[in-house]
This record gives sequence, C-alpha cells and structure tokens, in this order.
Amino acid sequence: MHSYLRAIGFEDLNHGKLNEILNQAAQKPNYMNKAKDSKGNEFVEFSKSFGESIGITVCGNYIEDGSFVMDYYYPYFCGNGVTSEEHIEIEKYSDRESYAAICDDIKVGITLIFYLQNVAEYLKERVNWKNNFLPEMSATLAGLSLNGKILLPIRKNETQMMKHEQTSQNRNHLLAAAREGDEDAIESLTLEDIDMYTMLSKRIVHEDVLSIVDSYFMPYGIESDQYSVLGEILNVYYTENTSTGQKICIMTVDTNDLVYNICINEKDLMGEPAVGRRFKGIVWLQGSVKIKN
Repeated sequence: MHSYLRAIGFEDLNHGKLNEILNQAAQKPNYMNKAKDSKGNEFVEFSKSFGESIGITVCGNYIEDGSFVMDYYYPYFCGNGVTSEEHIEIEKYSDRESYAAICDDIKVGITLIFYLQNVAEYLKERVNWKNNFLPEMSATLAGLSLNGKILLPIRKNETQMMKHEQTSQNRNHLLAAAREGDEDAIESLTLEDIDMYTMLSKRIVHEDVLSIVDSYFMPYGIESDQYSVLGEILNVYYTENTSTGQKICIMTVDTNDLVYNICINEKDLMGEPAVGRRFKGIVWLQGSVKIKN
C-alpha cells in the first residue's frame, strides 16, 4: 500500500477497500491517456479525482484479450503555474514504466529529482524526438507530505528584505557564471560560503537555528525524490477528499525563490497555517513537464 495515500485523505485502508478504489479509478477515470512504452507495448494511464487537484493514477497495459492489467498506482497532487524552466532530463526507473525527472535548478542550489506525473504525454512526445534530441521543457512541481509543522516567520524590516532580494539575485548570477566555468565567480562563491559559515558559527551560540535559517530545500533519506523543506507560505486553502471526507490542506510555499504547492492531511499538520508563516516538513516531490513552444 502506498504510504502517501494518507496525504490525499486515504488512511487505514484494508486490501479490499484499496482494490475497490483502484478498480473505480481504472473503470471510471476522470482522465485517460495511452502511448507506446519503451518496449513497444501500449501503456495506459487512468487518473481518478477524489477532490480538488488530488486523486489516484493507475498505470498498466492491455493484454491480448483486451483486459487491463495494472502495473502500479500512486496518489497524485497537481500543482499550478510554472515552478522551473531550467534544463530537465528524464530517466526511466529500472523495474517499471515510470520515470524520474531531473532538474538542475539554480535557485535551490541542488539537483531536483521528482516523480513524473504525465508519463503517457511524455511518451507520446518522445516518439517525435530524433536521436538524443531533448527539447526545452518547463516543470510544475508539487509535494505530498505526511508530516509538517507551521513556524512563525523571521521578523524583517523593509531594508532587510530588499538587501536579501539583492543578495539572492547576485548569488544566482554568480552561480550561473560558475556553471560556465568562470573562475572569478567560483572564487567569489567560495569566499561567500566561508563568510556565511563564520557568521553562523557566531550566531548559533546564542540563537535557535530556525531564527537564522529562513528557508531550505535538502534531500531527505534514501529516496531520491524526497526532501526536507522549509519555506514561506504564500497561500493556503482547504479541500476535502470526496470519498472519505477528510480535510486536506493545500499551501503555496516559497523556498529559496522556488514556488511550488504542498498537499498534506490536516491531521498530519501541527500548527495553524497562514500567509507569511513558514512550513517545515518532509515532502515527496512530484511534477509534470511541458514542452516549451
């Protein structure tokens, strides 16, 4: 049973109830798409909505007698807007027809790996690509969470906010230059990191780390698409799982200028979310990609 079913409002399901929900998703989907997979078989993707932007996707193949055989399923949460327009590569998992997308986003300073939601759409597009051609793509990211806390914001005046924005822009320019092999930019970034480490070492003696660190985005555990995040809440609203009636909290979060959506069961969220406060938790990162025109 997929552990992140709880994030979209399904918990304590027995196998009978789970099979009933999966059959419902395959037989009465809100969305269906199909394409030829990497082995030339017909790959089918059924998605059933169980609330605003949340649901379950069932993937598999049709066999010779025309019946559908499920290969795997996963809970999904659809984000909105464009999260990143950096270079994206897509790799297949070894055990099944599912894919991971890799995005080297300069804003967070790490390589983002997320679970690809629109596999059939990607497979259809890939047929038209010649040799190793990889078009420019944009990504819309979303995170499912099983454990989160709400923290108060760090108090900043207008001057501090403007300084922080200018510093972030300068750092992004330096990172872009360092990617291209600019030695001066690499040296400047190294000196910045040394200065930052010195400042943190002095402040951490008398202050809590969460009053110094405003936001972060770090890999978590052994799963490549799970992250520990801390970011400012830009928007928050609630939706309901239409099957179980459980209340789901959906937040738009800004982490190091990376804006994305997070979905969490209200039962798993400690504190009262509000615009301006911060979300801290573990997320399973999903996303869809779109070919740029």
